[in-house]
Amino acid sequence: MLDYGKEAVRYDASRGGEPRAAAAAAAVLSLVPDGARSLLDVACGTGLVTRRFAERPGLRVTGVDATYAMARRAAERVPGVIVLGDCHRLPFGDAEFDAVTTVWLLHLLEDPDEARAVVAECARVLRPGGVLVTTVDKAASHNVGSDIDAALAGRPLRAPVDGAARVASYAASCGLVAAGRSRFRGHGQGRSPRSTLEDLRRGWFTSIPPDGPTAQGFADRLAALPDQDVRRPDPEFPLRAFRKPPA
Repeated sequence: MLDYGKEAVRYDASRGGEPRAAAAAAAVLSLVPDGARSLLDVACGTGLVTRRFAERPGLRVTGVDATYAMARRAAERVPGVIVLGDCHRLPFGDAEFDAVTTVWLLHLLEDPDEARAVVAECARVLRPGGVLVTTVDKAASHNVGSDIDAALAGRPLRAPVDGAARVASYAASCGLVAAGRSRFRGHGQGRSPRSTLEDLRRGWFTSIPPDGPTAQGFADRLAALPDQDVRRPDPEFPLRAFRKPPA
């Protein structure tokens, strides 16, 4: 897994910056009911999206992240509302929030049991009638049918922890019901061969040890592609919403 303490400095620029943040926030907020008055952004990262949540009139936003460097940058953007905390044990009481969001969190977790526990923790802090909004199928979203995807074909894959059907099962196991879906464009996140090779070397592809022979084989394929710095089409990232039934 990436070292998000080290990633904090380059995180926004490498993931679409403001245009991507604007698209993500708009899509997430489209699934948050108008009557919501409080929102918890779990794994808020640098706060680029969290800040846009906080711009919605009447919505009190709190962000939480486990990485100090990420939380510090978020606190600079959204002062006074960022908390250092672990998604496995959120530092909040039961039923505190009208909405909980997790943008690009579940795919980082080790296995379905861990993801189910994190979803349950998000459900715990939701008020009855509240909504959880989360990204799903992140890795699959990057497959846009380009020559880069062809070069990466055959790489070892694991069943995604954040697969849409799996996430629905996690939600159902803690009493949440489906409440809508949306998607947003990952502006600036289209891959180039060179950027993909850099990601491979940094350990972004979690099923490929970055210093092993398998990685070298894929690196050679990527290095042979034309237009090394030309980004292929941007991905689109799906969102799912789940509601906690009224008491």
